Amino acid sequence: MTETLVPLARAYGADSPLAQLLQMAQAADDVPTEAEQRDDAETTAAHHVYNEYTETLGMVIDAEDWRGYPAVRADGLRSWEASAVAWLDGGLWLHHTLHISEDGARDVLTLIVPCTCGRGYVDIQVDTETDLLAILAELGPTGGRSVHEVGPLGCASVRPVAPLGGWQR
Repeated sequence: MTETLVPLARAYGADSPLAQLLQMAQAADDVPTEAEQRDDAETTAAHHVYNEYTETLGMVIDAEDWRGYPAVRADGLRSWEASAVAWLDGGLWLHHTLHISEDGARDVLTLIVPCTCGRGYVDIQVDTETDLLAILAELGPTGGRSVHEVGPLGCASVRPVAPLGGWQR
């Protein structure tokens, strides 16, 4: 009597459609390393600033001034894309990231400014070179500090820690 059940699984050829599809799936599933994410974030930030802020930031910030940070995935509830920051001095920073949505990716540039209270920062999204110049003009009289405001748009100052058991230095 002949065997009626023939094993369905068998080896596939290296150049078969299945082999090619499996390679594509593996390549699509590969997550860039942290070093690659950092490099990509730095390159993307430098490219955006150089092309969109040619008369201001593009003249004073070099590609090597950016420091990249990898993406952060937290419990599937919240995630942050890879980003890069550049130190401007005086307590001011630039932060660049990509906002990725179903419509594609768009550059998000944020100026991080210390508050006049000395205990917090204010994030100001910068959309154009004209916006940047207007923001800097407002910050000029305060020496590059944001005027302290109480409320939801304020700096969210860090309050000093209360002494433990009444003991103070």
